[in-house]
Amino acid sequence: MTPEDFFQDRVVARELFDAVLALMRGVGTFDMRISKSQIALKRRRDFAWMWCPELYLRGHRLAPLVLSLSLPLPDTASRWKEIVEPSPGRFMHHLEVHALSEIDEEVRSWLQQAYAFAA
Repeated sequence: MTPEDFFQDRVVARELFDAVLALMRGVGTFDMRISKSQIALKRRRDFAWMWCPELYLRGHRLAPLVLSLSLPLPDTASRWKEIVEPSPGRFMHHLEVHALSEIDEEVRSWLQQAYAFAA
C-alpha cells in the first residue's frame, strides 16, 4: 500500500501527512510502514503513527488526521488530545491535527524527541 492508497479521497489528511513528513526530513532517516489503519514511522522501533479518525469514529468535528507519538515522559502541552502509558516508561501522546498551521516547531520538537526515544 502507498500513501496515495491510504489517503484516497482524504485530501486534507494527505496535506497534513506531507507536512509532518517535511518536518521529519530535518530529523533523520526512518522507514515507513503503511497498513489499512495507519501509517507508522520507524527507526529501531516505531515512534510516530498517523491515522484518520473518520475511518473509525462518527462526528462532524473530527480532525482529518491524528498524530500519535511515543515519548519517555508525559508532555505537559495542552495541545494533546490524550496521553496514555501503555507500558512503563512509554507514553503515547495523541494530537488531533485540523490545519497545516498546527504542524509547527513544537510538533518538530516532539517528533525529534520521539525519534531519539526510538533509537
